[in-house]
Amino acid sequence: MVYASQLRPGMAVRYEGQPYKVLMARYHPGQGKMGGVTHTRLKNLWTGNLWELSLRADLKLEELSVEKIVMEFLYEDSSECYFMDPQSYEQIGIPSSIIGPQARFLLPEMRLSVEFLEGKPVCVTFPDIVDIRISETTPPTHQQQDSTLKTARLENGVELLVPQFIKTGDLIRVNIENLEYVERARLSGR
Repeated sequence: MVYASQLRPGMAVRYEGQPYKVLMARYHPGQGKMGGVTHTRLKNLWTGNLWELSLRADLKLEELSVEKIVMEFLYEDSSECYFMDPQSYEQIGIPSSIIGPQARFLLPEMRLSVEFLEGKPVCVTFPDIVDIRISETTPPTHQQQDSTLKTARLENGVELLVPQFIKTGDLIRVNIENLEYVERARLSGR
């Protein structure tokens, strides 16, 4: 058991009979006879729904143990993404709804941490930044307009804004949380 005031992002807890992952938790101490409050953002691990609520600081929650296994992405079909445990070679299908919109950035042989609760996959953890190639964009312009951006299509079909000097075929780094260009990727050996 854990008190609501001890909640931290990344923890898994059971609240009102449902398993949740803590995405955000801020504890605000009370004054005088007023007890403290923890403001939280929780994600239901079975349904994927997000829920923001305030909990009394002295509320006890059941802490759940989540098993994390680094797995290799193999392929995807219409509704599931398939991963393999590189140690046991066991393959598992994870519904795309659990992975969310970040599934577009899955590449073959990519290794990601998969979280399991009671033997079922509940979350796939992506890196904050991924390297991906530009498949289509307008030719680069060499003008003094360094702050202007243009649209580019990535090899996975996602469109985002990039600086003018980026050209088709370039490898760039993208923040997949907010779909923003970070920088041109450095090629090894240079």
